[in-house]
Amino acid sequence: MTDSNLDPANAWTLIRQRAQEAGFPRSGAAELTRPYSIDLYRSWLDKGHAGEMRYLRTHLPAKEDPPSHFAKARAALVVAVEYVPHPEPGPRRAVNRVALYARGRDYHRWLNRRLKALAATLRSDFPQEEFLCCVDSAPILERDLAVRAGLGWVGKNSCVIDRAGGSLFLLGEIVTTLAAPVGHLLPHDHCGSCTRCLDACPTGALKAPRELDARLCISYLTIEARGVAPVALREAMGDWLFGCDVCQTVCPWNVKAHGPLLLDPPPARADLVEELKWILTASNRELERAFAETALARAQGFGLKRNAMIVAANRDLAELTDVIEPFLSHPKLGELAGWALTRFRLKPK
Repeated sequence: MTDSNLDPANAWTLIRQRAQEAGFPRSGAAELTRPYSIDLYRSWLDKGHAGEMRYLRTHLPAKEDPPSHFAKARAALVVAVEYVPHPEPGPRRAVNRVALYARGRDYHRWLNRRLKALAATLRSDFPQEEFLCCVDSAPILERDLAVRAGLGWVGKNSCVIDRAGGSLFLLGEIVTTLAAPVGHLLPHDHCGSCTRCLDACPTGALKAPRELDARLCISYLTIEARGVAPVALREAMGDWLFGCDVCQTVCPWNVKAHGPLLLDPPPARADLVEELKWILTASNRELERAFAETALARAQGFGLKRNAMIVAANRDLAELTDVIEPFLSHPKLGELAGWALTRFRLKPK
């Protein structure tokens, strides 16, 4: 047990030490007040850039005034966890192209578990205070907190970037009733004149620096969207089965931190065909069970089949014709199946 009368500076020095001991080498503290970027966030919502993610609008009041949602909360410990290499390799890894963060167990589970263990230690150190863990889905602007905690700046690709570690990291927070430390100055923007992320986005989802239209984003289209991507976007979606890393892997700060070979070489065609065939013929329940411990479960069976057809069409995997044809009568995937079949360039017999 620690003296609860420690001044904020000493208390947060101890908290960051505890975070280090718990496996979070990068952490910082931020006051839990009105986010500096809330007006930009509201504008983003008003432009419709959130697409079908209506919960983001629902969460707006809590994000604008965090203490109204987190009663008595005054500050947050923010941690950054790199996912290259993945810290929690899973029992099943997709052969097809998926986002780097999804190449292991679902971070909503393991990161929350690690944060809870740290929070338990902090409750022992500060028994008169409260500690609540947040991972991604909580109504909080975590990138805003990360910037104010000194973990980086928001880059033109809308990700938090650190000069030493790039942007390939997850964020987690522990909200607390402890008094906040002296606030950090907002970090300098080190993107400079670089526009590689905007130039490389296959679908043009980055409308301007730090302005991402989710409705055009491959990650959104393969994960969050409940329907099928418009025809005009399908070819640009390439062979991404789940998520997308393009705007991050072209970033010079990630190349500097992780090297230029962030993406694995393409797997053998036969392996791609085998996995996509399995996805397209397995039941939704079988798919959800197989990917239960991974982020891919978020797309659900429907989303994985939808994505598989787009990958098959864009990779010209005509070997899958026989397993795609039955979808022509599917009420939601019939049009997509027809589109995919017309894309195959049949070879002469």
